[in-house]
Amino acid sequence: MSESPLKQRRLALLGGGFSLDDDGRLDDWLLSHARTTRPRVCFVPTASGDAAAYVERFYDVFRSRHTGEPSVLPLFRRELDDEALRAFILAQDVVYVGGGNTANMLAVWRTHGVDRLLREAYDRGTLLCGISAGANCWAEGSHTDSFGPLTFLPDGLGLLPGSVCPHYDSEPGRRPSYRTAVADGSLPAGWALDDGVGALFLDRQLTETVTRVPGAQVYRVEPDGRGGADERALPCRLLT
Repeated sequence: MSESPLKQRRLALLGGGFSLDDDGRLDDWLLSHARTTRPRVCFVPTASGDAAAYVERFYDVFRSRHTGEPSVLPLFRRELDDEALRAFILAQDVVYVGGGNTANMLAVWRTHGVDRLLREAYDRGTLLCGISAGANCWAEGSHTDSFGPLTFLPDGLGLLPGSVCPHYDSEPGRRPSYRTAVADGSLPAGWALDDGVGALFLDRQLTETVTRVPGAQVYRVEPDGRGGADERALPCRLLT
């Protein structure tokens, strides 16, 4: 059987969405970039340990949206064998990853082979996205509190070049800690997200930045060559 050709690869980093926001603007924007008008959306709550309240919130929101039947992929009580798991993930138009512990999530995904299946889905045109840990995971490295104190994790899936830092404006210490990690080479240059923003990448290139909060930004953070880091705010379209 011949391999399916590569489709346009889609990835979105979110600083909000159904778990934080009541207006639905970021999720509406996200769904507008799926490959179909009624996308099949799968929520992956691994980073929260498949928290029941998180799953219920997803179903409450997405059953009322104009999407195909929403679904959830549990891994702590896995129900699918390897063949069924692959078929399930590849059938999705959007894979939406929730927040929680980035390091634990990546370890569980690798144990079950989900990391390889997500890469395959990405190459076939599935929109991969998420908030917090669900944004961190796609890059080469990320800024995380997975180990307690804020630190760097150079161990992502590498679908997006560079690094990611969520909660840039809302969690004390995020900004200086991430800038230090980029400046000293602990993390590669990357993208920092204030809460309320979204960033879309097509074929690994940033194509759109939006915000539901006036003044919230997406930043490009790079070493400045003098032992520090340069931070550049990118224009974000306000979602209304």
